Amino acid sequence: MEILRTLNLEKTYQDNGVPVHAIKGINLNIEKGEFLVIAGPSGSGKTTLLNLLGALDKPTNGKVFFENEDLTQKDKNGLSSLRLHKLGFIFQAYNLIPVLSALENIEFSMMLLGIPESERESKALALMDELGIKDLAGKRPNEMSGGQQQRVAVARAIVNNPTVVLADEPTANLDSVTAGHLLDLMEQMNKDKNITFIFSSHDKQVMDRAKRLLILKDGIIEKS
Repeated sequence: MEILRTLNLEKTYQDNGVPVHAIKGINLNIEKGEFLVIAGPSGSGKTTLLNLLGALDKPTNGKVFFENEDLTQKDKNGLSSLRLHKLGFIFQAYNLIPVLSALENIEFSMMLLGIPESERESKALALMDELGIKDLAGKRPNEMSGGQQQRVAVARAIVNNPTVVLADEPTANLDSVTAGHLLDLMEQMNKDKNITFIFSSHDKQVMDRAKRLLILKDGIIEKS
């Protein structure tokens, strides 16, 4: 079953008045339950493509379809609702809220959905227990290691049962052992919950785990 599709997708930025063609006419089909890695050198357009797929950015030309809905026709509120209900995001820099505990960070998106506090807490704690990070519940980001913060970020990304999780260089700040544990965790969630994972990465360890590997070069899919 197709979950995401792009049609002649293009993204052009202006750099001091000079057009930079980051993505050039990409046609891509992504099936539900994929464990897909978009790889390529720095500047190849990996993050730009991920941001377009996750409705964090708008294409210059072309279309992105999510569950057969044209995202380029959705307004700002429609896109916000899609990101909140259907998509999870994991970033290289973790992006946890510094003043909140691990538990509160995971609860945050549920709060935005209006889920009652007691339900938020029990759901977040159950997920933390499942991911082996329940002991971090009361700790703030500055009291956690990089690997612990990234696990909290993964929990935050999946707590609302998203259809798709987009991960931008999620292992970039982690040592190889910690990165391996994190990838084990995401592979298990892909298998158990059928969550579609889409990574951008140039980490060989991530690329080796891909069920499907796309190589991007100069904004074009070189190999799929």
